[in-house]
Amino acid sequence: MKRFWQEHQAGAAIVFILRLYLGYAWLMAGLEKVSGFDATGFLKHALTLTGGDHPAVQGWWAAFLEHVALPAVPLINVLIPIGEILIGLGLMLGGLTLTAAFFGMVMNFSFLLSGTVSTNPQMIILALLIMLAADNAGRIGLDRWIRPYLKKFFQQKKHASA
Repeated sequence: MKRFWQEHQAGAAIVFILRLYLGYAWLMAGLEKVSGFDATGFLKHALTLTGGDHPAVQGWWAAFLEHVALPAVPLINVLIPIGEILIGLGLMLGGLTLTAAFFGMVMNFSFLLSGTVSTNPQMIILALLIMLAADNAGRIGLDRWIRPYLKKFFQQKKHASA
């Protein structure tokens, strides 16, 4: 099964469809936030979900939200929409596909840790399938040209520093 996802053209075609779907979801989420997004309410609500026997938000994450995220809300208000747009474009265009999928999962897990289920589990599963495809994930996309260039670039850097 691993070979199908990582080597076969049919696997690349399926991953391409998954990428388009997931990328579109990220792009639209980011574009919605460009004109007037404020994470303050979301973060404060997450802090209210820390009580009880089975809190939706764990104490260690609540401490991060309270002491790091809330004070950095002006920066977060910019980074989340930009990040969502870049993830969407990366997935849809197949450019730095695995990086886009990884950072999408980081954001999805951040939302889950903050007590919001929504579509996050579904998006994580799709991103995992994309990452499972490895190099084949961007075969139909810009990675077809970007990855060989980056590989050559980093090999030259490695030889130059040796």
